[in-house]
Amino acid sequence: MAKRATSSLLFTGSDWNFSTLSRAYDAIETVALDEMGLDVYPNQLEIISSEQMLDAYSSVGMPLMYQHWSFGKRFIFEDNLYRRGQRGLAYELVINSNPCITYLMEENTMAMQALVTAHASFGHNHFFKNNYLFRQWTDAGAILGYMDFAKKYIAKCEERHGTEAVEAILDSAHALMDHGVFRYRRPPRLSSEKVRERARERLEYEEQTYSDLWRTLPLSSESRDAEEDERNASERKKVLNLPEENLLYFIEKHSLILEPWQREILRIVRVIAQYFYPQRQTKVMNEGCATFVHYTIINRLFDQGRLSEGNMLELLKSHSNVVFQPDFDDPRFPGINPYALGFAMMQDIERICMNPTSEDKEWFPSFAGNGDWRETLLDAWANHRDESFVLQYLSPNLIRKFRLFLLSDVATDKYCEVSSIHDERGYAAVRKALARSYDVGGRQPDIQVVDVDLLGDRQLRLKHTVSDGILLDEASRDETLRHIRHLWGYEVSLAGVDRESDSLLYECSTS
Repeated sequence: MAKRATSSLLFTGSDWNFSTLSRAYDAIETVALDEMGLDVYPNQLEIISSEQMLDAYSSVGMPLMYQHWSFGKRFIFEDNLYRRGQRGLAYELVINSNPCITYLMEENTMAMQALVTAHASFGHNHFFKNNYLFRQWTDAGAILGYMDFAKKYIAKCEERHGTEAVEAILDSAHALMDHGVFRYRRPPRLSSEKVRERARERLEYEEQTYSDLWRTLPLSSESRDAEEDERNASERKKVLNLPEENLLYFIEKHSLILEPWQREILRIVRVIAQYFYPQRQTKVMNEGCATFVHYTIINRLFDQGRLSEGNMLELLKSHSNVVFQPDFDDPRFPGINPYALGFAMMQDIERICMNPTSEDKEWFPSFAGNGDWRETLLDAWANHRDESFVLQYLSPNLIRKFRLFLLSDVATDKYCEVSSIHDERGYAAVRKALARSYDVGGRQPDIQVVDVDLLGDRQLRLKHTVSDGILLDEASRDETLRHIRHLWGYEVSLAGVDRESDSLLYECSTS
C-alpha cells in the first residue's frame, strides 16, 4: 500500500490541540454539508474533564441544571463505577440547542475527537434540527436561556422558602415527570366568536330536534337527580378540558393549595420533561443517524487521504464497539442495541436505493433502485420516529441478518410458541412487533385525569386504561399517588379499566 503524504493528513499522532481540532472540523464540515447535504445548527465545541462529564451524567445531560439531592446521589454512584473500572464514560455529550453544544472529553485522542465531532456536531445536530418531533416539541433557541432561568429561580426559592420545602415539591414533580408531557399537539383555543357561533348552532339544533311530547312524561326524583348530576359532570369536564393526559399540567393549573412559586417549579419540571420526550421516541433513529454520518464521513476522509491507516484502524475499532450486538445468550446482552439496529437500517436503505434485489423491489417499491440514498435518508430522518421508521423500512434482509423471530408468550400457556419465522407472513409480523416495542405510548401506563369537582369534595379522579392485562406495581403506584396527593392537597383516587372490555379491574385511593 502506498504511503500517504504527511502534508495532506489532518493530524498524525494521538495528541491534539485547538489548531488540529479546527482543521479536522473544517474537513468534516465540508463532507457533511457539501456531500451529504446535512442541515445543522451552528456548532459550539466545549472541552470538559472526566469529572465534568460525570457531573453532566448526574444532571440528565444538561449543562445548566438546577440542584437536587438525586443528582448528587447519581454522581456518587457513577463516579464509584468509573473509578473501579466497571463503567466507561461517553466520549461526547451533545445538547439539542441553537447553537448546538458538543462536549468533548479532554482525555480523548485526536482521532476520537474527530469521530465524535462528526457523530455529534453533524449527525445528532442534523437530526435535532430536522426531525418533525423536535421541530414540534422543542425550541432549540430558547432551551439554554430557560435552563439558566430555572437554575437561578430554584436557587432563589431555596433561599426564600428553605431547601426542604423546595426539594419536597421537586420530589413530587420528578415522580410525575413521565406523566408531565403532552403526547399530541393541543388544539388551538377557540376565539370568543367561535365559542358563540358553536353555542348558537347547538341551540338551533336542539330547537329543530325538540319534541314537546317528551315534556308530558313524568320524571321520578331519582332520574331528575341523576340527569342533573350527569349534566353538571359534563359541564365541569368541558370547562376543565377533561380528560387530561398531562398530570403535571393539570395540577399546576388547577391545584387550590399551591403557591405561585410552587406552580412555577412544576412548570419548570414539565418543560424539561417535554424537552426530552422526542429523544425517548427516536433513540434508534437518532443514534443510527449519527453513527451512519460519522461512518460515512471518516471513510470519505480516508479516501481523500486525510486520515492515516493507523488512525483509521482506531476509528473503526471504536465504531465497531458502538455497533456491537451481543447474542441473546451473551452475559452482555442488553436487548437490541439501538446503535446497531439504527446504523444497519441506514446502511440497508443505502443498499436498497443503489443495488436492490427483487425482494427489495417487492417490499419497497417507492424507493428501491431510485439511486438517491441521500435524499431517501434525509426524508426518513425528518418524518419518522422509531416506531414508524422500523415499521416502514425494516427489510427481510435485515431481519435475517439479525436473526429475528417472534415468540408468542401467553401467561396461561405452559410453553412459548414461535409464531413467526423467516417467511413472507413472518417478516411482516416480526417487523410489526418490533415497531410496537418502540412505541413509548405502548410501554408507558395510560393514566389521565377524568374528573374533579372543585366546588364539591375536590377529589381528583384518575383513570388507568389497562392494556394486555398489565397492572401497575402496587408499591410504586401507591407511592406515586401520595406524591399526587401532596401536590393536589385533597384525596386522589385511581381506577383501573380494561381497554378492551371497559370493565373495572381495580380501584384505590389515598384515603
